[in-house]
Amino acid sequence: MSDDEQAGGPAQDAPDKPDTARSPDAGGKRADDRKNAGDKKAGQKDADARKADRRRDRDDRSRDDDGASDDGDDDTAEDEAAEREKERERAAGRFREHTRDPLAEEDGEDGPTDFAAAARARRATRLLFDLGRDWTSFDRSYFRSAHIGDINLRLDTRHTGAGIRGGPVPDDELRRLRRVHVEPEGYRQLCRTLRARRLLVLGAAPGTGRTSTALSLLDEVTITAVRTADTGPATGSRVRRVDGDDGVRRLAASLDEPRGGEEEAAPRATGYLLELSLTRPGALPPDEMDLDELAAALERRDAYAVVVVTVGSAANPLLTGRYGMICPPAPTAELLRTRLRERLEGRTAAAPDGGAGPADLPARAEELWAREEVRDAVGLNDLRPAEAELLASLLAGHVLGDFDHEALLTGCRSLAASQAQEWFAGVDRALTAPAAEPDGTTHRVGTATLFHPVAFRIALAVLGGASHSAVAAAAHLLTWELSVQCDPDNTPARPLFCDDPETDLALSRAELKDGEVEVAGGEVPARLIWYRGSALPSAVLSELWDRHFPVRTPVVRWLRQLADDPRSQVWMRAAVAAGELCVRDFDHGWTELVRPLAEAGTPRRRIFAATTLDQAAGHASHRGTVHRLVGDWSRGGSAAQRWTAAMALGYGNAAATTGDTLDALARIGVRDDGDQLAVASFNVVRLLALPDAAQVLARMSEWTHHKREPYQDLGLVTTVRLAVTTVDEVLVDDPDAPLAGRGDWPLPLALAATRPELVAPMADLMWTALNTARARDVAMDALERLLRSAVRKDGTEWTRPGLAALLPALAPEEFDRRGLDLLLRRMMHDHENPLPDAQARDLWWLAVTPPPRTRGRGPRRERTREEERHG
Repeated sequence: MSDDEQAGGPAQDAPDKPDTARSPDAGGKRADDRKNAGDKKAGQKDADARKADRRRDRDDRSRDDDGASDDGDDDTAEDEAAEREKERERAAGRFREHTRDPLAEEDGEDGPTDFAAAARARRATRLLFDLGRDWTSFDRSYFRSAHIGDINLRLDTRHTGAGIRGGPVPDDELRRLRRVHVEPEGYRQLCRTLRARRLLVLGAAPGTGRTSTALSLLDEVTITAVRTADTGPATGSRVRRVDGDDGVRRLAASLDEPRGGEEEAAPRATGYLLELSLTRPGALPPDEMDLDELAAALERRDAYAVVVVTVGSAANPLLTGRYGMICPPAPTAELLRTRLRERLEGRTAAAPDGGAGPADLPARAEELWAREEVRDAVGLNDLRPAEAELLASLLAGHVLGDFDHEALLTGCRSLAASQAQEWFAGVDRALTAPAAEPDGTTHRVGTATLFHPVAFRIALAVLGGASHSAVAAAAHLLTWELSVQCDPDNTPARPLFCDDPETDLALSRAELKDGEVEVAGGEVPARLIWYRGSALPSAVLSELWDRHFPVRTPVVRWLRQLADDPRSQVWMRAAVAAGELCVRDFDHGWTELVRPLAEAGTPRRRIFAATTLDQAAGHASHRGTVHRLVGDWSRGGSAAQRWTAAMALGYGNAAATTGDTLDALARIGVRDDGDQLAVASFNVVRLLALPDAAQVLARMSEWTHHKREPYQDLGLVTTVRLAVTTVDEVLVDDPDAPLAGRGDWPLPLALAATRPELVAPMADLMWTALNTARARDVAMDALERLLRSAVRKDGTEWTRPGLAALLPALAPEEFDRRGLDLLLRRMMHDHENPLPDAQARDLWWLAVTPPPRTRGRGPRRERTREEERHG
């Protein structure tokens, strides 16, 4: 049964075909054959309909004593024509329903879906979890300890805890500090401020070298004071650490207290280092009067003090006062160069290969650090002092021949994992003992304040590359979930005006960049945020999922909430990160995330589940499992599961081959009278951006010429959807792909411009849709959209090269060209959006001008399946 028979009649609105025959080298009389075959079968359909009407008339006459008059025959003919017209309208209406946007169910048929924005967000996020990079390898997350040469790496020993107890700083430590300390930017200003005020409150993130900088400042100012006064404390006690539990008031009082009967209270020209911990529940910072009192006591004793604090809301009053200053980190290049010199300066043995001398070792080590594979293994944009020291040990050990290249990369991968472990180790240790209230109740104080830095790091690992506001909002949402999980009997409270973006950046090793985000289909300026290191997102998620099992429950609840976020930059990034978490523990991810969301009632949640499955399928260890699950859903799952399976198949990774993917999508599309034809056709089109596009077009042609109507509808709907889909909605992850620079192009024109071998099959599919009754209206609208995309509104060229390749193949005969002429004239007389005459003429000449041919006569075009059947 032909397409026209299914639609209730042929599409005869096009102009009649002239008697001129098609040229031999165009492949025969294709237009004549198609039109005559359509007329023949349409006539048979009309004859069958008339016979059925006559049978109904005879039945009516048997019940009508008066019989039928000539007027009754005329009425019957009119009824037949009206019934045929209604059938054509019903068929066209069903087809139009199948071609609606399958993702617009929440907002209505014409509501925006922003799937193109979601596709771009997915590509950006997958770059953070690049499956081919060493730092996301499965072994990395379980790296806990190693012995490489004489370097013993024990990541489990690096925990945050109480500060160092009080006591003198050894003279050896001060000498080494003078030799290896790298001055951060603004160090001279810090030193001048300390000399002038005697007291300095130094704020920085942990691990940035703030303590070393404080010791270096105290060493410099006190040694100058000792030399000036020609007296002072014994060597080694010139700089002292003060127990942080004593606080500022205790230190001020101790400066004037007598010691063991001595006439003077404390030694003069001494430097004091005090590290305050303000993150503990109930910890209060000293006020300005306490600092003034300490500064006065230091002045009396000709002494100096540096108070080190962690940046954050609790330390803001200190850092914004007269004694507060921020300590910037030391430059990475100088840090590493200094540590390498320290490691290699004592080695006198010749280099192991090539006979290079010891003087060449630092240069060889720096050259090794410049290699891309080593930098990728480290995955950090800048290094902190402890990291620079470890990396210097690794580089030095390798150039000295202590261990091989693979061991070097293994050690380099430990740096980001070590940072993630420090961030999460013992965060809630201070909350294990709830505070008792006077009425006997207990509750944990300050849970939200304590958990916010942790929540921000997790949110940044999941949403890296999104706007800062989106990450901050997600972090607050996760802070709530963590606080409720920790203290479920009390509602967490968080101050509303204590956020500090600079603090979030410092505590999370993050950076802000100017960029753009998409809002309602348009791009607007925004401040985007990333980790300062490609290895940190994966390291954070691995540490979170593998070593802190109780936190999974609030994180899963949080991810489900992100799945409902209307912003593509949020829910799509969360879906990709959820896929990475499923790789860590697929059983847990399947139970808590994938299956519940795959059966959800909203399209966004089901796309979230499909994206999560696709991300897991990117790992060879889970690819077979995902293939089996999606295949089962396509065969016997619920309606929601089949819908989710179709979206997963559209990524191209959810089945073993392209043929298997197309088979599964066909099963979904034709089942239940095409109930999910829209989503199946949408995901077939997404496959056309992959290298196997020719195979996809061949299968679409088979569906279009199938003997069963559901398969015909699948082919026709997919063809129309191809014409209205842009490249951004289907573009794969490769940034160097030929389609990458044509994001706003209609997909068929971009393919025609970049892959000439696809022009003929695309033109045949579109010709069939344009000449099939039930598809003709929507196909003509789609063709009009393609024609209007030739130039932009400002007159610059847009898709004209693609139209120049596609139009001659779409209208090779006079019959097809007359139809194109009518469409162009209709567009020129459109009252709302008339097509300029010059553009219409240009499009006409694009269609009638054959594409340039190479020397010699190429192979004849193969006959289509329709021509073989009917011609």
